[in-house]
Amino acid sequence: MAARLAAGESQREALESRLDAEEAILETLKTESSAELSVLDARMDTSEKQTASVDARAGVLSRLWAELHTNATVMESKMDRTKEHLDQWMSQNHDPTRVAFSAGLTDSGAVGPFADETTLVYSKTLTNIGQAYNQTTGIFRAPVRGLYCFLFTVADFLNGYRGVYLYRNAQRVFFSLELNAHGGYASSSTGVPLLLEAGDNVYLRLPGSYRLYDDNRNFSLFSGFLLFPL
Repeated sequence: MAARLAAGESQREALESRLDAEEAILETLKTESSAELSVLDARMDTSEKQTASVDARAGVLSRLWAELHTNATVMESKMDRTKEHLDQWMSQNHDPTRVAFSAGLTDSGAVGPFADETTLVYSKTLTNIGQAYNQTTGIFRAPVRGLYCFLFTVADFLNGYRGVYLYRNAQRVFFSLELNAHGGYASSSTGVPLLLEAGDNVYLRLPGSYRLYDDNRNFSLFSGFLLFPL
């Protein structure tokens, strides 16, 4: 009987020992789980904060875009009103009899020679009161009927002839011709008055095989102005 009691006590102690060990393992698992939960909570907080930050930035960008769109609309409206006022002022104050222009030929040096007669485009506008001269085409268009005066200077530095034709519409009016017999820079100037109707075109053309020269010193010029309307 005593032996059986001793054996039972021994089994109880073993069970208690196993229970204590399992409780310790459970506590360890609880501690580890708690730590993992804390890390997970921290990550979730960070994610929520980042999401909130992104949402906040998106809101700011949306407001800025709305303000920019509003400002652009306001600016467009102001520009439209300014253009209307400018057009109105121009229509009220534009005087078609105030006409004068002067333009240099080029900054790139030699112009020509070309195989065929070519219209010269004096692209360096120095003065263009009344906007009657077109620096893209080289053509002056008379805004009113009147007596106009045109002046032009042609230059080159090679031996040989230099010259230009002055045209009114499709008609040759004048041929300016000079001989450079000594070489070196040489230029010639010519002026001519013309009676023009409103809409008449005046321009210069370079004969085939001829050449001119110009650079930033403006050796070759084309000018014109209205003497008086008729």
